Amino acid sequence: MTQRIIRAIVTGHTRGLGAALAEQLLSRNIAVLALSRSRNAALAQRYPQTIEEVELDLANPERVAQWIAGDTLRRFVDGADTVLLINNAGVVQPIGPLDTQDVAVIASAVGLNVATPMMLASAVATASVNASDRRIVHISSGAGRNAYPGWSIYCATKAALDHHARSVVLDANRALRICSVAPGVIDTDMQGEIRGSGKEKFPLREKFEELKRDGQLVSPEQCATQLIDFALSDTFGQEPVADIRQITVS
Repeated sequence: MTQRIIRAIVTGHTRGLGAALAEQLLSRNIAVLALSRSRNAALAQRYPQTIEEVELDLANPERVAQWIAGDTLRRFVDGADTVLLINNAGVVQPIGPLDTQDVAVIASAVGLNVATPMMLASAVATASVNASDRRIVHISSGAGRNAYPGWSIYCATKAALDHHARSVVLDANRALRICSVAPGVIDTDMQGEIRGSGKEKFPLREKFEELKRDGQLVSPEQCATQLIDFALSDTFGQEPVADIRQITVS
């Protein structure tokens, strides 16, 4: 039986969850097109034949549109049976009440957290029309489903990804599956950034300090395994919004 060809696109692959996702996909012999502002030298050295890196400012939708207009994405997905997009890149800033937020930082966050994932989702769906199986994963957050003080932009952008997935499902394209997945609380640089926020900007900071102190943060590697297993499972896409902590993949 001919083995199905799977190709994956991952954003924000240089650290944290994105690096773990890219590494585990590559370790499963899945070619990865990795998009980020910089390169991951360790992955390039270990998997020179199966990783293709693109340096791209994902917070700049105009630059992203220019890249999409090229042929890199179309060439990468050509001949694949399954195409997997994981929209992982994102930022938590600006943190703080509305009257303390920098409008330029807001624009950058919305570009990275919302515009680029939606643009890439559309681009992948268009470029991979010959693939019999197309899967889109938005890395969302519990903050998209629950409001937190000081996180108005982060909460709003993650909620946008959730609702985007819900709406795409209504298009009823049987060759395309999508799910906006909350990955739980992961031990990444973003968590360090959150714990470093002043209480005047983020009143719930102590809660996240306790999670770290009590060893309740999940490692990027553990989360990546769960996410990839889910994304490649038969159950993926049955629901447009999910929480990885509540999913069992058989």
